[in-house]
Amino acid sequence: MNISTKISKSEELIEKEERYGAHNYHPLPVVLKKGKGVFVWDVEEMRYYDFLSAYSAVNQGHGHPRIIKALKDQAEELTLSSRAFYNDKLGDFEEFVCNLFGYDKSLIMNSGVEAVETAMKLCRKWAYQIKGISPDQAKIVFAEGNFHGRTISVISASNDESARKDFGPFVGGITHVPYNDADAFEALLKTDKNIAGFIVEPIQGEAGVVVPDADYLARIKALCQAYNVLFIADEIQTGIARTGSMLASYEVDSEEKSNQPDILILGKAISGGVLPVSAVLANDEIMLTIKPGEHGSTYGGNPLACAVAREAIQVVIDENLAENAQKLGKIFRAGLEKIATKTDLIQSVRGKGLLNAIVINCPEESDMAWDICMKFKENGLLAKPTHGNKIRFAPPLVITEAQIIESLDIIERSLLSVA
Repeated sequence: MNISTKISKSEELIEKEERYGAHNYHPLPVVLKKGKGVFVWDVEEMRYYDFLSAYSAVNQGHGHPRIIKALKDQAEELTLSSRAFYNDKLGDFEEFVCNLFGYDKSLIMNSGVEAVETAMKLCRKWAYQIKGISPDQAKIVFAEGNFHGRTISVISASNDESARKDFGPFVGGITHVPYNDADAFEALLKTDKNIAGFIVEPIQGEAGVVVPDADYLARIKALCQAYNVLFIADEIQTGIARTGSMLASYEVDSEEKSNQPDILILGKAISGGVLPVSAVLANDEIMLTIKPGEHGSTYGGNPLACAVAREAIQVVIDENLAENAQKLGKIFRAGLEKIATKTDLIQSVRGKGLLNAIVINCPEESDMAWDICMKFKENGLLAKPTHGNKIRFAPPLVITEAQIIESLDIIERSLLSVA
């Protein structure tokens, strides 16, 4: 295959997306056609380490055979019934996730942002029906720097101007406090009696993998209990073993489950990247405030999604992917720290498990991080900048130590060639 063919095929497909698709993303110029395990291949058959994992949706690796088998087997039986009827997979999956995570009830949806919307609606229903806040006065607190999706109500809670510009007017009943600042949250609780809930990412992924203080979530949980406010954890990106444990907010295997949120939001990796599945979990007092006809989705809880998600989560358990993420995350961060001693490009290294990032020593508006990711691509590794000067690294959790070492070599060679 000559070089002109390689270039023309990718350029043809990129041009087609540019011509016929909305310009709501700015992808790296690579056209992928195949994935297996920790690798993806482009249309010219060049292989890359996938260090984005579809924003941590592919924790189990691309094309995991058990998950694909579950998909095929269920697709031959029944894909969709709608919630107008019962199906033979939903109840089993609901029981599985409730028992695993320690909740009375689950509500299965499709995308992550649908799950966040669901949690917001649940929070408001609970506020009026259980807490007794006056009608239309409930407020939900969000941490600054958050990313929970891009629907109108969710961007109403964002302070990212690129997500908000020209999309107003925004939804009311939302307020903010700084991330990793429990004192600011407490001060707000003391002055506003209409606070119904606090939605927070245990680690802010899109903001550049911002890891809070070790006691932050415990303090938030205690304050929510003291002021009768719902603690809501968005674990769409951090959940399902990404950060070195099944969840980042609390220990699933612990009997006490300290820091357990009142509402848990899951998505992305609960289907292993095979199709959209999300889940909201809560106990009866919260979940049963919503009655038939008040919330739902045509595809939410469909049998295909339930069969796939059940197997995808079981794969994480059976293959000890949380333990692998914890072990290899430490090795990876140590490797990044070592590289940082050889170049001034890395300002800092941060992360937990296999959700990590480097902050590039340049302004957020600089193209430096993008140029570095282009160099990674040339050398066989795919990553993407976030918030201008941060580069997130999130490989599939099936990655091996040898592959981590090889990836660190690519990262080092790329950074030193840019420097």
